[in-house]
Amino acid sequence: MRAAATHPPNPTPAEPPPGMSDREGERLAELRAFAAEHGLGALSAEEALTVFLARPAGRAAGVLARRLLDRFGSLPEVLGAPRPEVALLAGRRVAQEVRLIHELQCRALVEPFRVRPLLTAWSQVRDYLRAAMAAEPREQFRVLFLDRRNHLIADEVMWRGSVDHAPVYPREVCRRALELNASAVVLAHNHPGRDPTPSAADIEMTRQVVEACRALRIAVHDHLLVAGEEVVSLRAQGVM
Repeated sequence: MRAAATHPPNPTPAEPPPGMSDREGERLAELRAFAAEHGLGALSAEEALTVFLARPAGRAAGVLARRLLDRFGSLPEVLGAPRPEVALLAGRRVAQEVRLIHELQCRALVEPFRVRPLLTAWSQVRDYLRAAMAAEPREQFRVLFLDRRNHLIADEVMWRGSVDHAPVYPREVCRRALELNASAVVLAHNHPGRDPTPSAADIEMTRQVVEACRALRIAVHDHLLVAGEEVVSLRAQGVM
């Protein structure tokens, strides 16, 4: 995590949200002014989340930011956390705001793949899948369907499962690819336990999907495993 930069002693004043104490309002004004000048990247995860939560949470923003980070572990995982769990920790208004910003984040990350080849931007693919899947409490299996130029046609969660297993049916992957007229796919699933090691079941399932797709001349470019902040390529690991 990037260390927070030193805040300027006399930031441009900003009006604090209603209901905040003077000191809490001053602190938030400092963070907002510093972020406006240097960007959110210059703030720690807790500071950035505090700035964001100030609108729905008011003076409780700092406390709720720490609570959410303690529970989910990182800023991307807070943003992607299940709405009911966020609501239990921080209230319904905060949960709604977090869900909206997460959806906006995912949309911003995935849109470029619709106009340029996905295979030329693997780091962005990893960023997108990490944002979309890192905080999922149960395994999910999703497929990115690509056209002949490797532009994204569709991104679909095809199955959700238990905390350690999501059923995968190779024939369904092939059927959906044919419906979308897709020439290639990228497979992805998450490990809620944050273990980045592909299991024997992961490897066997990948082999079955590759074989089923090969018969229909549909390429399987990779299978990416999301485990918390880590994204592991099964192709890079030599298991597909």
